Amino acid sequence: MARIRQRRVREMMERDRRRRHYLRRRRAFLLSSMAAVFSLITSTSRHVWVRNRSPGQNFWSEAKSFDNDQWKAQFRVNRTTFDYLLELIGPSIVRRKTNYRKPIEPRRRLAVTLWWFARSGEYRSIANMFGVGIATVCTMVRQVTSAIVDLLYQRFVSLPSGPRLEITIQAFKDRSYPQCAGAIGATHIPIAPPRDNPDDYINSNGWHSVILQAVVDHNSCFTDVYAGWPGSTSSVTVLSSSDLYLKAEDRPDGYLFPRDKSIMSDGVEVPVHLIGDTSFPLKPWLIKAYSQEHQLSSEQQHFTYTLNSARSVVDTAFMRLKGRWRCLLKKNDIDVSMMPRVVAACCILHNICEIQKDCFLPEWNIEMTSPGNFVQPDTAQYDGDAYCSAEVIRDTITHNLLSILQY
Repeated sequence: MARIRQRRVREMMERDRRRRHYLRRRRAFLLSSMAAVFSLITSTSRHVWVRNRSPGQNFWSEAKSFDNDQWKAQFRVNRTTFDYLLELIGPSIVRRKTNYRKPIEPRRRLAVTLWWFARSGEYRSIANMFGVGIATVCTMVRQVTSAIVDLLYQRFVSLPSGPRLEITIQAFKDRSYPQCAGAIGATHIPIAPPRDNPDDYINSNGWHSVILQAVVDHNSCFTDVYAGWPGSTSSVTVLSSSDLYLKAEDRPDGYLFPRDKSIMSDGVEVPVHLIGDTSFPLKPWLIKAYSQEHQLSSEQQHFTYTLNSARSVVDTAFMRLKGRWRCLLKKNDIDVSMMPRVVAACCILHNICEIQKDCFLPEWNIEMTSPGNFVQPDTAQYDGDAYCSAEVIRDTITHNLLSILQY
């Protein structure tokens, strides 16, 4: 009888436990159902979702009525170029509308990013001017930068080929240098000291930088861009790690451009090649001037002068790039890991401006050379060249420059 009573007590306790569990689940279900119903019949609108930013709203409202000169002075591109950019990347920077607030329109997103590229101002001041949050400015700059690089790089930055290659070779020939498809050069972009390995980014002039290596055509447009190596790195190291180098060196013939474009002079094959300064190695696809440390013949001096004159398109491209987009002229607070994309985006925008005939204003060049800007490190000459086919090609061009130009 005692065991029977104990069993009945356990059964009653178990029944009570199951009943309490059932009531808790039923109450939770009723509460969640009521909450769902209330969410459908009540409005989610609130009186205030964002802080009032009247100064920024006023500026943006005024910007809409700017004439073309005023617009270009503010954003470094004219309205036609701006609208063209918006058409290219606008769909990719649209944000979804929610119940809490309207998304910032793509036009203002692009304007904020171009303003930052052109002036590299503090996020706080840009936020006040455009009527957005400080964190929003940082997010927009990253998002629009990524959209420009991901969508437009392949379209606007590529080595010449086909008819473009023929036009480029002829244009350099008109500059008195033959068989040239572009000029290669490097420049330092200042950055704030990074957290990891900051000493690696100190260049020979004592300031932190990343290196931009670029190939430029006869119109001072970028045809290859490689950026991000620390400022203490040599030009040879940067070049040897680039896709450009791998593309040339991995080919069986060791040429960067089609071999059928080569010409013969005194039994020597002269391929289409790039030209660079003395900091680069001498290759069949990359010819550089003679070192001034040795006594040069009159022919070698003439060749060096001609090559350097043709290579001046690199200096012009870098000058216009930094003069238009001043974020590349001074240290900014963006993370160093983002700098290669920022540099690439500015190069893409530079090409678009050149193609659109959106002219570079003279006063931008004056701003670039103003006191306080970072002085570029001197070029370190590369002395590791051994006698090779590239030197034979260079000597052949030197001794037969006029006849090759007439080819």
